[in-house]
Amino acid sequence: MAENSEINEAKLNSSPSRGMTDQEKEMAASAYEAFLSGKYEESLKHLEALQELNKEDYKITMNKAVAEFYKSGQTTMGTLKQTLMAMKNQLHTTAEDVDGLDDVENSLLYYNQAILHYHMRQYSEAICIAEKLYQFLEPFEKFAQAVCFLLVDLYLLTFQPEKALHLLAVLDKISVQGSNKNGKGESNSSNKEGLTQKAESSAMIEAAKSKIHQYKVRAYIQMKSSKACKREIKSVMNTAGNSAPSLFLKSNFEYLRGNYRKAVKLLNSSNIAEHFGPIKTGECVRCMFWNNLGCIHFAMGKNNLGIFYFKKALQENDHTCAQLGDGRNNQCKKLTGIPFCALLSNKRYELLYNCGVQLLHAARPLAAFECLMEAVQVYHSNPRLWLRLAECCISANKGGSEQESKSLPCKKGIVQSVIGTGYHRKIVLASQSSQNTNYSEGQSAAIPVASMEFAAICLRNALLLLPEHQQQDIRAENGSKNSSLSGSTESGSENSDPCSGKSQEADKFFSASPSSPVRKQEVENLRCSILACSAYVALALGDNLMALHHAEKLLHQTKVSGSLKFLGHLYAAEALISLDRISDAITHLNPENISDVSSGVLSSEQDQGHEKGDEPIEPSAKKIPLCYPSSVTTARAMMLFNLGSAYCLRSEYDKARKCLHQAASVMDSKEIPPEAILLGVYLELQNGNTQLALQIIKRNQLLPTTVHRSSPDSRKKPSQSFQSVQPIYLPSSFTQVQRK
Repeated sequence: MAENSEINEAKLNSSPSRGMTDQEKEMAASAYEAFLSGKYEESLKHLEALQELNKEDYKITMNKAVAEFYKSGQTTMGTLKQTLMAMKNQLHTTAEDVDGLDDVENSLLYYNQAILHYHMRQYSEAICIAEKLYQFLEPFEKFAQAVCFLLVDLYLLTFQPEKALHLLAVLDKISVQGSNKNGKGESNSSNKEGLTQKAESSAMIEAAKSKIHQYKVRAYIQMKSSKACKREIKSVMNTAGNSAPSLFLKSNFEYLRGNYRKAVKLLNSSNIAEHFGPIKTGECVRCMFWNNLGCIHFAMGKNNLGIFYFKKALQENDHTCAQLGDGRNNQCKKLTGIPFCALLSNKRYELLYNCGVQLLHAARPLAAFECLMEAVQVYHSNPRLWLRLAECCISANKGGSEQESKSLPCKKGIVQSVIGTGYHRKIVLASQSSQNTNYSEGQSAAIPVASMEFAAICLRNALLLLPEHQQQDIRAENGSKNSSLSGSTESGSENSDPCSGKSQEADKFFSASPSSPVRKQEVENLRCSILACSAYVALALGDNLMALHHAEKLLHQTKVSGSLKFLGHLYAAEALISLDRISDAITHLNPENISDVSSGVLSSEQDQGHEKGDEPIEPSAKKIPLCYPSSVTTARAMMLFNLGSAYCLRSEYDKARKCLHQAASVMDSKEIPPEAILLGVYLELQNGNTQLALQIIKRNQLLPTTVHRSSPDSRKKPSQSFQSVQPIYLPSSFTQVQRK
C-alpha cells in the first residue's frame, strides 16, 4: 500500500568560503535570504555580483544553477543535472574519492546529485552517494540530518527497513541533543531575537520527531512487526494528530493485522481534500487513497470492487499527470516541463501491476494480460510478474471448467452431440476435454498474446531471473558466519554499518519491484510454482520431454509443498504416458505418493511477523478452484482415476475397474470428473455391457454394478483418441499477489 514519504529538495549553499571579505559575506547572506523568501530574480542578481568579485569559487556557480532551477518552477532538471556533472568533472572527484568528501562544501554538490537521482528513481546511485556522504560528515550537524533523512527514505523505497531503523536511531540522538541544547541556552538569552530563534528551533525539533515516528511506522510495516508498529502508531497520532499521513499509516497498520473494515474507516476519515497537491509534496494523495482501498478490498476477496478502485486510482493518476504536463500530452514521459518534486507522483505502472493481479483473480485473464504486459516494460526484472503473465495465458486457454457450478458435473464434458431420433438416436462422446484455445495461430511465439507459446517464454524468463541454488547456499554460509549482523529487528543492528553495503540485508532478498522483494525463504516456493506451470504449459504444447523434465525437477525440490507435489506426479505421469512409458507413469500415479494437498506456503507478505512473535497475519480471502481436490482423500481418488486410465492402456481392465470403483466409493458423486465417467463407459463397453454404459451416460454418474465378463476375443484395444490422463489445471489459489 502506498504511504506518505517526505521529499528532500536541493539546497542553496549559504555558508561563505574561508577568507571572504565582509562585503562578500553580506552579499552571500542577502542572496540566501532572497532565495528562502522565493525572490529568485533578486537572489540571482546578488549571486552574479558576488561572482564578479570571486570568479574561482565553484559554489557560487552551483548556487546560481539552483536558483535558476527554482526560478523556472523546478522544470529544468536536465539543465541542472548537466551543470552539476560539469562541476564534478571540474573538481576531478568522484563518490569513491575519499579526499574529495572531507570538505563539507564539496559534499553539498554530491548531495544535490543524490537528490536528482532520488527523484529520477535511480535509487542505487542515490544510495551510493548518500552512504559516502554519511561516512564523512559530523553526526550532529544540520546537513548530516538532511543526509540521514534522505538515506532513510531511500532504504524504505528499496525495502531495507533494518538499515532505515539504524539511521532513525541516530536521528533520535540528534533531536534529543538539539532539544537539550535549546533548553540550556534558554536562560542565557533575554532578547526577543534569541527567544524567536529558540521557538523556531523547538518547532523544527518537534517536526523532526514527528517525521522520525512516521518513518519508524513505515519501517515496522515493511518488517511486518505489529507490536513495535503499534507503539509507534500511538506516537504518530500524538505528534501529527488526525492528519492524512498519520491516518494513512494507521490504516496500513490495521490492514496488516487483517482489520480490513477498520482500515477502510480510517481511510475514509482522512480529509484528502486539504492535502497539498503533487506539485508541493510530490505525491498524489487521492491516487494513493483509491489504490489503498483497492488493496483492502482485494484482501477481503471482493475482486470487482478492488478493480473499480484501482481503475479510479489510474484515472486520478492520469489526470494528475495531465495537469503536471501543462496540457501538452506528455503525461510525465519527459523530464522537461514537469516540476522536479512531482516526478515521483506518477504511479501508473505500479497501479497497472495491482490492477492486473486483481483482474487475474477476478477470472478476467485477457484484461489482466493487457495490464501486466504494460507493467512488464518497466519491471522486466521481476520474476513474479513473468509468472503472473504466464498464469494469464494459462487461464485464458484452459476452458470454462471453473465456471461450472457445484451441482452435478456438466454433461458437455461427456456428450459432444446427439444425432437422430428414436431408434436411430446416437450419442457422440467427447474424445477429450476442450482446452488450450490457440490465440496465436500463424504468429511467432514471441509476439505478446495470451497464448501457451508465450506462456512458455514468460516462465523461462521467470526461472532465469531467480537466483541459483549455489548462490543461496553461499549467502546462507556468509550469514551464519556474520552472526553479529543479525541484530534486533526493532532497533536495527548496532554492530552492522548501514552504509557499508555488506549488511546481511543484502543476503535476505533480491528486488522484485513494484511488489515486495523476494526473500530467501520464498525463492524456493516461487521456483516450485514456476516449474509446475512450466510442466503444464509443456504438456499443453505437446512437448512431453520438456514437461517430464520440469515435473521431475519439481518433485526433486527440497521445499516443494504437498499441493505442488500432487501436480508434479500428475504432470510426470501424463508426460510418461504420452512417451509410452506406462510402467513409469504407474509409479507416479500411486495414491500413497499423496499425503498432503495444502499449499503450506507463506508469502513474503506474511512470513516475517511469525518469526518475531508478533500477532498472526490473516491471509487474503482466496477461493479454492472447483477443479482442484479439497482433501487428501479426493486427491487420491483422482490419482486412482488416472491410474485406471494407465491400466487401460496396458489392457489390464480388471485393475482399471478396481481403481475406478475404489475412487468412486470414497468420492462425492458431484466431484467425479467427466473423464472418470468416460473411463467407466469405456470399461463397460469393453465388457459388452452396452445398456449399463448408456445408463452411466444418462445419469452422468458411476454406479456400483456387478461386473459381467466378456470373452477375450470381444475386447478391443483403446481408441487412439482417448485421452488417458487429463492434467489438473494449476489453481489460481497458488498465485501469491503482491501489493504496494
